[in-house]
Amino acid sequence: MSAPDSPRKNDDVAAPYGPPAPSRYRTVHLQRAKDEGRRFAMLTVYDAMTAALFDEAGVEVLLVGDSVGNTVLGHSSTLPVTLDQMILFTQAVVRGAERALVVADLPFGSYEASPRQAVESAVRLVKESGAHAVKVEGDERFAEHVAAMTAAGVAVMAHIGFTPQSEHVLGGYRVQGRGEGAVEAMTASARALEAAGAFAVLMEMVPSDVAAAVDAALRVPTVGIGAGPGTTGQVLVWQDMLGLREGRTPRFVRQYARLHEVIGEGVRAYRRDVLDGAFPAPEHGFEA
Repeated sequence: MSAPDSPRKNDDVAAPYGPPAPSRYRTVHLQRAKDEGRRFAMLTVYDAMTAALFDEAGVEVLLVGDSVGNTVLGHSSTLPVTLDQMILFTQAVVRGAERALVVADLPFGSYEASPRQAVESAVRLVKESGAHAVKVEGDERFAEHVAAMTAAGVAVMAHIGFTPQSEHVLGGYRVQGRGEGAVEAMTASARALEAAGAFAVLMEMVPSDVAAAVDAALRVPTVGIGAGPGTTGQVLVWQDMLGLREGRTPRFVRQYARLHEVIGEGVRAYRRDVLDGAFPAPEHGFEA
């Protein structure tokens, strides 16, 4: 049996873009990327089949985001998502991912009340789903929560800048970290969360120069979404990145495929064949 973090047969997946991939990405590998000036990729995912696909493609971190509320459950925001739902979707992702580090969001209402509530929710999420870490939204006011979760044995990724769970307080989807003193304020938040034990800090919808300054000020890696190229890692919602959804996409999204068109064409062709009697053909049936 190989050592827990020894290379496996598919190690060539990561070889052109860095050192051979470990058998399982862990927080230490993300830290090593930061220390060595390398980057890593992160994508949201909510089911086993997609997780397996992204895992095979070499994505280092899979985020079971509470964005499942928008992308899968059809809500207009992340706020209705429950801890039970996050556990269910994370279980599916863990089953599909062999190598990636799986991070799961703590949903709105599951951690804000107190550090004790945060620990109870985080422990339950990790224990019942198999996630390797949790992500929590909030600035330095949640440093005590992060410290308590870390002390309880839960790896925590912090999330600052635009925090979707606070959209009503923030006045909607708006860029954060602008104006005089923005770099100092966001750096202070990030440092407080780092000092509390966060293994990484995610920044969402933050000016590029601010995010780069925060990354430079931290020992731990940063992850950006709408935060420019200066972070250690990048994350996108996969349905945005692969063009599954039509309509307006956020400015910070690059679409690497147009799945909405591909799937639509395939479904229309299937329906035509069914209506015309072309499917199923004789080769799709069984003999007595």
